[in-house]
Amino acid sequence: MTSQPHRRPAVFFDRDGVLNLDTGYAHRAADLEWTPGARETVRRFNDLGYLVFVVTNQSGVARGFYGEADVEALHRFMAEDLARDGARIDDWRYCPFHPEATVAAYRAVHPWRKPAPGMILDLMAHWPVAAAESLLIGDQPSDMAAAAAAGIAGHLFPGGNLLDFVVALDPPPAG
Repeated sequence: MTSQPHRRPAVFFDRDGVLNLDTGYAHRAADLEWTPGARETVRRFNDLGYLVFVVTNQSGVARGFYGEADVEALHRFMAEDLARDGARIDDWRYCPFHPEATVAAYRAVHPWRKPAPGMILDLMAHWPVAAAESLLIGDQPSDMAAAAAAGIAGHLFPGGNLLDFVVALDPPPAG
């Protein structure tokens, strides 16, 4: 008899406009500017016992501005930078597809592209997520729609200091 892993709440972060300032198709470490309070926010959720995920549409791949390897390299850089502050992202998902892509290989209506919930659902299938206690923090209506479609709470980040925003949400510790 195998036991089910202990389910934990998760926070799903959109990337551009939430964890980092949206400077327009960020894809290199030199392009990255963390949102004020972002590192501390990730560490806060780690300390609360949450699983921490990133779910990000990356239409810059579909538009031919950069490749998937660039997205993955930026995510590695972000993970290393967060680790220096004692914080971690448990897993990452990105969607390089767009229905009007200029790169034919990425021209598709894809179930991972927000507002569809595919990235969230995929993470929930691979990790022991307690959906009822989980939340998504995003900066676009498409983020809120993806959260609703996945059955989790969505919180619209208006910009500013991410830690201040999360402190006001007052997420409970994982129990």
